[in-house]
Amino acid sequence: MPDNEKNEQAKAAKKDLKKSKPGFGARVSKWFREMKIELKKVQWPSRKQTVNNTLVVIACCIVVGICIWAFDWLAQSIFAALMNLFKG
Repeated sequence: MPDNEKNEQAKAAKKDLKKSKPGFGARVSKWFREMKIELKKVQWPSRKQTVNNTLVVIACCIVVGICIWAFDWLAQSIFAALMNLFKG
């Protein structure tokens, strides 16, 4: 019988939890309040850091773009040379 009593107590606890569970609006409101508190803790970068990081990203994009363009040009040239070689 002790197991049966434990099951009944667990069911009663679940019912109490469901009754005390806040509604959707309350949960959303709590989420926004907690998000606002967390965002206040964030150490935001300075304008100088943001500009510097942006320039680094732009430079990296340009370098990667040039590498992709060079590889594409090289592959196209090799393919064209092979086509001309076997074309006869």
